[in-house]
Amino acid sequence: MEHKPKKGNAELLHIAKSLRRNMTRQEKHLWYDFLQHYPLKIHKQRIIDNFIVDFYCHQARLVIELDGSQHYTTEGKRQDAARTETLEEYGLYVLRFSNKDVDENFDGVCRAIDMAIKKRLDTAL
Repeated sequence: MEHKPKKGNAELLHIAKSLRRNMTRQEKHLWYDFLQHYPLKIHKQRIIDNFIVDFYCHQARLVIELDGSQHYTTEGKRQDAARTETLEEYGLYVLRFSNKDVDENFDGVCRAIDMAIKKRLDTAL
Protein backbone atom coordinates (compact mmCIF):
# COMPACT_ATOMS: atom_id res chain seq x y z
CA MET A 1 0.00 0.00 0.00
CA GLU A 2 1.43 3.34 -1.04
CA HIS A 3 1.28 6.22 1.44
CA LYS A 4 1.77 9.92 0.81
CA PRO A 5 4.82 11.24 2.63
CA LYS A 6 3.85 13.23 5.70
CA LYS A 7 4.64 16.92 5.63
CA GLY A 8 7.09 16.16 8.40
CA ASN A 9 7.76 16.61 12.03
CA ALA A 10 7.61 20.34 12.84
CA GLU A 11 10.41 19.87 15.39
CA LEU A 12 12.69 18.84 12.54
CA LEU A 13 12.10 22.05 10.58
CA HIS A 14 14.82 24.08 12.32
CA ILE A 15 17.26 21.18 11.91
CA ALA A 16 16.46 20.87 8.19
CA LYS A 17 16.99 24.61 7.69
CA SER A 18 20.34 24.39 9.45
CA LEU A 19 21.37 21.40 7.32
CA ARG A 20 20.43 23.34 4.15
CA ARG A 21 22.71 26.19 5.23
CA ASN A 22 25.53 23.86 6.31
CA MET A 23 25.69 21.17 3.63
CA THR A 24 28.72 18.91 3.45
CA ARG A 25 31.26 19.51 0.71
CA GLN A 26 29.86 16.54 -1.25
CA GLU A 27 26.26 17.72 -0.83
CA LYS A 28 27.24 21.19 -2.08
CA HIS A 29 29.05 19.70 -5.08
CA LEU A 30 26.09 17.51 -6.04
CA TRP A 31 23.57 20.31 -5.45
CA TYR A 32 25.33 23.22 -7.16
CA ASP A 33 26.91 21.26 -9.99
CA PHE A 34 24.00 18.96 -10.90
CA LEU A 35 20.76 18.77 -8.91
CA GLN A 36 19.99 22.49 -8.66
CA HIS A 37 19.75 22.74 -12.45
CA TYR A 38 18.07 19.38 -13.07
CA PRO A 39 14.93 19.73 -15.24
CA LEU A 40 12.70 18.43 -12.42
CA LYS A 41 12.40 20.14 -9.03
CA ILE A 42 14.66 18.53 -6.47
CA HIS A 43 14.49 19.59 -2.82
CA LYS A 44 17.45 19.56 -0.45
CA GLN A 45 17.19 18.48 3.19
CA ARG A 46 13.52 17.55 2.88
CA ILE A 47 11.49 16.29 5.87
CA ILE A 48 9.67 13.02 5.20
CA ASP A 49 8.01 11.30 8.14
CA ASN A 50 10.51 11.62 11.00
CA PHE A 51 13.54 11.86 8.73
CA ILE A 52 15.44 14.57 6.93
CA VAL A 53 16.56 13.20 3.57
CA ASP A 54 19.48 14.79 1.74
CA PHE A 55 17.65 15.29 -1.57
CA TYR A 56 14.13 14.47 -2.75
CA CYS A 57 12.50 14.50 -6.19
CA HIS A 58 8.73 14.38 -5.65
CA GLN A 59 7.83 13.72 -9.30
CA ALA A 60 10.04 10.63 -9.39
CA ARG A 61 9.35 9.74 -5.75
CA LEU A 62 13.11 9.42 -5.34
CA VAL A 63 15.27 10.03 -2.28
CA ILE A 64 18.99 10.62 -2.79
CA GLU A 65 21.23 10.09 0.22
CA LEU A 66 24.94 10.82 0.54
CA ASP A 67 26.57 8.71 3.20
CA GLY A 68 29.61 9.66 5.24
CA SER A 69 31.70 7.27 7.30
CA GLN A 70 29.16 7.07 10.16
CA HIS A 71 26.81 5.18 7.82
CA TYR A 72 29.22 2.27 7.53
CA THR A 73 29.30 1.33 11.21
CA THR A 74 27.09 -1.53 12.43
CA GLU A 75 24.69 0.93 14.06
CA GLY A 76 24.74 3.23 11.02
CA LYS A 77 23.88 0.35 8.69
CA ARG A 78 21.03 -0.72 10.98
CA GLN A 79 19.61 2.80 11.15
CA ASP A 80 19.89 3.25 7.37
CA ALA A 81 18.09 -0.05 6.74
CA ALA A 82 15.22 0.96 9.05
CA ARG A 83 15.06 4.41 7.47
CA THR A 84 15.02 2.97 3.94
CA GLU A 85 12.29 0.50 4.91
CA THR A 86 10.09 3.32 6.24
CA LEU A 87 10.66 5.49 3.16
CA GLU A 88 9.88 2.56 0.86
CA GLU A 89 6.55 2.12 2.67
CA TYR A 90 5.65 5.52 1.19
CA GLY A 91 6.42 4.24 -2.30
CA LEU A 92 9.74 6.05 -2.42
CA TYR A 93 12.94 4.68 -3.90
CA VAL A 94 16.13 5.41 -1.94
CA LEU A 95 19.33 5.87 -3.89
CA ARG A 96 22.50 5.93 -1.78
CA PHE A 97 26.00 7.08 -2.61
CA SER A 98 29.06 7.37 -0.42
CA ASN A 99 30.86 10.68 -0.12
CA LYS A 100 33.77 8.87 -1.77
CA ASP A 101 31.55 8.13 -4.80
CA VAL A 102 30.84 11.86 -5.17
CA ASP A 103 34.52 12.73 -4.77
CA GLU A 104 35.90 10.09 -7.13
CA ASN A 105 33.10 9.37 -9.62
CA PHE A 106 30.93 12.48 -9.79
CA ASP A 107 29.88 11.94 -13.40
CA GLY A 108 28.88 8.34 -12.62
CA VAL A 109 26.80 9.50 -9.63
CA CYS A 110 25.03 12.08 -11.81
CA ARG A 111 24.34 9.49 -14.54
CA ALA A 112 22.97 7.04 -11.95
CA ILE A 113 20.63 9.70 -10.54
CA ASP A 114 19.46 10.71 -14.01
CA MET A 115 18.80 7.08 -14.97
CA ALA A 116 16.93 6.41 -11.72
CA ILE A 117 14.72 9.47 -12.19
CA LYS A 118 13.92 8.54 -15.79
CA LYS A 119 13.18 4.94 -14.81
CA ARG A 120 10.92 6.06 -11.94
CA LEU A 121 9.05 8.45 -14.25
CA ASP A 122 8.56 5.70 -16.85
CA THR A 123 7.08 3.33 -14.28
CA ALA A 124 4.83 6.11 -12.93
CA LEU A 125 3.16 6.67 -16.31
